[in-house]
Amino acid sequence: MNPIFCSRLRLRVLAAALLVALGPLGALDADAQAALTPAKDRITDEAQRADHAVYTQMQERIHAINETGVPVRNYYLSKAQCWLDVSFHEYTRNDRSPFVQESLVESEKLVVALEGKQSPISTDTPLVNGAARIRPDLWDRARALHTHSGFACAQQRVACSEVELVHAGNELNQQQWRHAKPYVQMVEDGLTEADALAASCSPPAPLVAALPVAPTPAAPPDVVKLSAQVVFEFDRYGRTDIRAASLASLEQLLQRMGADQLEIKNLELMGHADRLNSTGHSDYNLVLSQKRVMTVRDLLLSRGVVAERIQTDSKGDAQPVDACSAHFPDQDALRECLLSNRRVDIRIEGISRKR
Repeated sequence: MNPIFCSRLRLRVLAAALLVALGPLGALDADAQAALTPAKDRITDEAQRADHAVYTQMQERIHAINETGVPVRNYYLSKAQCWLDVSFHEYTRNDRSPFVQESLVESEKLVVALEGKQSPISTDTPLVNGAARIRPDLWDRARALHTHSGFACAQQRVACSEVELVHAGNELNQQQWRHAKPYVQMVEDGLTEADALAASCSPPAPLVAALPVAPTPAAPPDVVKLSAQVVFEFDRYGRTDIRAASLASLEQLLQRMGADQLEIKNLELMGHADRLNSTGHSDYNLVLSQKRVMTVRDLLLSRGVVAERIQTDSKGDAQPVDACSAHFPDQDALRECLLSNRRVDIRIEGISRKR
């Protein structure tokens, strides 16, 4: 991996943490368009503070809509949140293209519609910044779910998958396939989960008039199974060595846990390494995978996950998911192909206490 790229990646991760740490720094008129500082001027602390205030205000408006009773899982509220998330994500990566502002505008359009209780609201998903319309099969899957009888249970996953498809198309235009691929994977996983949620969604019970009915027993608790994957730069294991797309995926997982008020019953972390070995020691990759697991464990602990619920294991390079056996022009290309093997798999099972 190019060392300059690694340095920039670390700076972007630190920038994201700094913006979160700054906290609310002002408010905007709720009727004003959410406008960020022009890209060329985002070079001062003052500009970044002003932009953070824009993001904070948008997040507060989304929260206020939820407080009126609109569920977090609502398609339009979920989509507004996901547009806001991708805009902020690319802002912290120093994306100077119109994608950042245009994504924020899409979030605000939905917020305004929800605030004004508009009906109907369009389900269109614009290809902002001229994003490529990649993976038509995934677009078709998402559209089909809109007409599924179980859409009510899958609407949050569908909304965010549609936004991430635009995100992936924008990455393809700007930085080619290797930068788009992680977001496509997120969509594939999200729609697979959406299909399962829709399939298991119970239809409304038929109405029966004037007939006595027995008391309905309390519904059993909802069992929720979640998963995510965190990938690392080559031969690295620290928090700042995690790929930005993985951080976004992990943040989505944590948000889902919070939205479901998840009571964790089992949380497993499994560490892995690619087949390359920078030292030649036989146990080097096993130790490296163990260190990666501890990094993810510490990150989860910092977000309030109870330590006693976390189980860890490491496999070194024994369980690759990509063989990367083709010929590669250089070592950097091979390392990039092996990225998915430098991972920590997260598996969570819990009980949703949301009612």
